[in-house]
Amino acid sequence: MPTLKRESTGPEVTKLQQRLKDLGFDPNGIDETFGKGTEDAVKAFQQANHLEVDGKVGKDTRKALQLDDAAAPGAGSAGDEAAGGGATGSSPMPSVTVAIVRRMFPDTRVSNIETHLPIVLQGLVDAGLGDKDMVLMALGTIRAETAGFVPIGEGISHFNTDPGSHPFNKYDNRDDLGNRGRPDGASFKGRGFVQLTGRANYKEHGAAIGLGTQLIDDPELANRPDIAAKLLASFIKSKEHAIRNALAAGDLAAARKLVNGGSHGLKDFEDAFNIGKRLL
Repeated sequence: MPTLKRESTGPEVTKLQQRLKDLGFDPNGIDETFGKGTEDAVKAFQQANHLEVDGKVGKDTRKALQLDDAAAPGAGSAGDEAAGGGATGSSPMPSVTVAIVRRMFPDTRVSNIETHLPIVLQGLVDAGLGDKDMVLMALGTIRAETAGFVPIGEGISHFNTDPGSHPFNKYDNRDDLGNRGRPDGASFKGRGFVQLTGRANYKEHGAAIGLGTQLIDDPELANRPDIAAKLLASFIKSKEHAIRNALAAGDLAAARKLVNGGSHGLKDFEDAFNIGKRLL
């Protein structure tokens, strides 16, 4: 097939523009004409997929876009190695691409998704949670808890700290979290992709992922990306049966509550889940 580039026209350009739009790279219109908007979208796609950034659709970029695949117009039909496949060519779930997840996280830096998506997916696969529902549950949880797609520590707020008191004092004596008084509130504040909170959770899930008591001794480990990904998977795994039942019933609020204990971040969770469900 001929290389598509600036000033190319015809149905192949229309197909290209639709494919770019489906993958979250807006060509600024679908009009059969390869103009600046299409070129910019191609460059953005090439950069996200570690291709030569020249704005032209030659053999490698065409393959990455799957333009010759009969299913190409439908986003989420990604196959072998490309279509936004992330930072590596050995993703544990090739169909869960950076391009798709980018649309689930519209305000997030692509570089954060590229860096952490393969780690998160590997954690899910290792925990036996590699199916669509559980992947969407995990990604929706990240969107609700740490929208930047990076593991973070919980900030001080009125939810965890009384005015004039020391940070996270509201958590210090929470029996349901297994905390034993100050400084447990601050030591075992929310961390990671799932915002793991409380001594009991650090102990249970630290042991579950093979760390023994290391998370109790050094809670900051929960923010290390590889550990944070495993903790996310472990936490979801511990509630897997109830989560699957909620999702089967179409009750996203109930699924979210099983992770968060309430409705905090529900809108972001639902938005990410529903976008992903449509695209995957």
